[in-house]
Parts: sequence; C-alpha cells; structure tokens
Amino acid sequence: MDSHEVIKKTLSGAGVKSVAADMNLSPSLIYKWCEAKGEDNSGADNPLDRLLNLCQVTGNHSPIVWLCEQMNAFYVENVTPDMQEEEMEVLKMTQRILREFSDMLDMVAQSMANDNGIDKKEARDIRAEWEDLKRVAEQFVLGCEMGVFAPETEVK
Repeated sequence: MDSHEVIKKTLSGAGVKSVAADMNLSPSLIYKWCEAKGEDNSGADNPLDRLLNLCQVTGNHSPIVWLCEQMNAFYVENVTPDMQEEEMEVLKMTQRILREFSDMLDMVAQSMANDNGIDKKEARDIRAEWEDLKRVAEQFVLGCEMGVFAPETEVK
C-alpha cells in the first residue's frame, strides 16, 4: 500500500475537514496528502513520505521507533539477507536472546540493589533492555518463519 493510500484510509473514519481543523491545517493540504504524487506533481509529500525520507537520509530509524512507542507498540526490524548468512544460526540467536534477557535481569537487579526499588529513570532503562530483548526474539521468530533454520534437506 502506498503512503497516500494509508493516509486516505486513516482519514476515512474521521473525515478530512475534521482532521484538518484538529491539526490546524488546510483541508486542501490534507486532500493533497491523499493523492498519488504523479508526473504532474498533483499530490504533496505527506507526513509518511517525509518520515520515510528522514530515516533513509539519516540511516536512523529512531523516529519510527519513537512513533511506535507513542502508539503503544514496538518496532521490529525484518531479518536482512546479510543477517541470515552471518548471524542467523540457531545457537547464536538463542545465545543472543539469553544475553538480552540476562541484560534486562541485570538492570532490574541493579535497580533493586541501589535502594530496594525502581525509580522512573531505572524503569526507562529496564524498558530499553526489554525492547532490545523483544527485537532480538522477534528476529529469531521471523528467521524461523522464513526458513532460515530449516534443515539442509528442506527447501527454504
């Protein structure tokens, strides 16, 4: 699905005029976000296009991670082909999951050792370790689903 289609679908329930008013933007700009950017440049770069471009230009997906967190979700990178070859061995991946889990438990233990409680900063640090653990575990599961660990006799 193209970005303008995602925007259009997102707006379908709320309505363009209502969203434009809530966002303090002109309805015409919102309508342009819903158009495909063609040769005649009728559409406009929408927020999704701009966010994607920012991540591509910087090579940093932190804005997407942040956005996911704001929506009470989390970002998981897909397994890349180079990762499949070098890092995606069952034993290495399970060791990596255990290491991430251990890091999270260490963070909890350190927090409790300081003052027998967990303050807000320590909670953020624990959250960061938890997010790392989820990403590594999800990469492992994706690798399983993609057949990366399939027996040599099985077609991938």
